[in-house]
Amino acid sequence: MAAVRKSWAEVTRRYEAPTWMLIFIIYGGWLALTLCWQVLPLWVVFPAGAWLSAWHMSLQHELIHGHPTRRQRVNDALAWPPLNLWLPYPIYRESHLRHHRAAFLTDPLEDPESTYMSSADWARAGAWRRWLHGALNTLAGRLLLGPPCAIVRFYRQQAQAPAPRPVWLGHAAGTCLVLLWVCGVCRIDPLAYLACFVYPGTALTMIRALAEHRAAARPEDRTSVVEPGGPLGLLFLYNNLHILHHEHPSIPWYDMQARWRLARSQLLAARHGPVYRGYWEVAARHGLRKLHPGPHPEGNEPVLT
Repeated sequence: MAAVRKSWAEVTRRYEAPTWMLIFIIYGGWLALTLCWQVLPLWVVFPAGAWLSAWHMSLQHELIHGHPTRRQRVNDALAWPPLNLWLPYPIYRESHLRHHRAAFLTDPLEDPESTYMSSADWARAGAWRRWLHGALNTLAGRLLLGPPCAIVRFYRQQAQAPAPRPVWLGHAAGTCLVLLWVCGVCRIDPLAYLACFVYPGTALTMIRALAEHRAAARPEDRTSVVEPGGPLGLLFLYNNLHILHHEHPSIPWYDMQARWRLARSQLLAARHGPVYRGYWEVAARHGLRKLHPGPHPEGNEPVLT
């Protein structure tokens, strides 16, 4: 029996069976939910659609980091379908890998995922823009206003420095296929799909991003961790253990919790970033209170609250 368990563990490690199961569950769940849309009540469709949409974005993040195969082209193909419609996967992949440059974490000019404004932008910003920036640095603001603001910001950046044409052609083809299934086959109104899948799924993803990083003088102090994570930990594929992810980005999602338990003391001893005891604490501390009230300190270490 022990030999059988060992053999199964070896197969799991070698072929990443949990990730393949996750891929099947997410895409299969999305197909089933959209196909059964007409016969399901809204109280089922809305949370399931939001969860699957956010889970798909978490899956894309996992595939960016070399899972479940050793061939990145295969991983990219598995992540390519744009279920959220607005974000081309190749652009997300390129920007996220740039985000992993530790020396530039949180820098609004160098880190594509920074939520800070530069001092120059802050000086030029009017009262409305400063208010919106502050609102987006609260959990309530992220959930309510985050998705449209993220989409507008993304396309504004693309207008200034557009991705290569093949990327957009591939994204357009994928979007057409998704809409052909959603609207043509499943008879779902496009606005209903946006309201039940895209908007809430993007909002859920932004819960994770809110508390991931904080400006600090030392790069190793710029990453936060939320433990243990609960159901949201599974939704985010344990990327809430963000210190570990930045230290070892190739660890598969199903190993994150075990590796965190082993390395926790060592990782926290060398860093001074915030540690939250769960997303309930993130909500309590930053539901309405701004995570950072002003521009990026640009090398000056702020107080970590």
